[in-house]
Amino acid sequence: MDSPRLKAMGNPRGVRRDFEALERRRLEGLKLLRQGLNQSEVARQVKVCSQTVSRWAKALKEKGEKGLKAAGRAGRMPLLDVRQRQQLVSRLLEGPEKLGYETPLWTCPRVADLIERELGVHYHAGHVWKLLRQLNWSPQRPKGRALERNEEAIVEWKRRTWPGIKKKPKKKAVRSSSSMKAD
Repeated sequence: MDSPRLKAMGNPRGVRRDFEALERRRLEGLKLLRQGLNQSEVARQVKVCSQTVSRWAKALKEKGEKGLKAAGRAGRMPLLDVRQRQQLVSRLLEGPEKLGYETPLWTCPRVADLIERELGVHYHAGHVWKLLRQLNWSPQRPKGRALERNEEAIVEWKRRTWPGIKKKPKKKAVRSSSSMKAD
């Protein structure tokens, strides 16, 4: 069974917040406050912590009922709007080679470069993967081995060069009689 502490910490990963349900709960708490119930009792009835009800009461005092209405979405607004996202997908579908890249491989840095060149929006390459996942794309990783790979040269390097540069464990010296403990 879930502990009460875990429930108070928000939704599980991947579960979106139901903003309408949250607003209904705030308005239910408002109704109970107006009926004269104290904040602790309101908190018990609507199943929130007392600090939350205290925050609601403060918002009610400062902004009225409007202060308890849903604020809309949570988090930062996306950098690309719907039209720009569609434009990005259509450019991705054209392939990297058609857009001037040497290989047919979309990587996060390439997608970030494409977004900046085509849409004028700067994305850090390390954050592009999140945008790609939202678009149901994933950056590609090279598959298999390089066509230019020379197996004979690799075997020769491993046989001749590697042993000379590989670190070897140091041999332990024989302990002197003065460093041995007496029994």
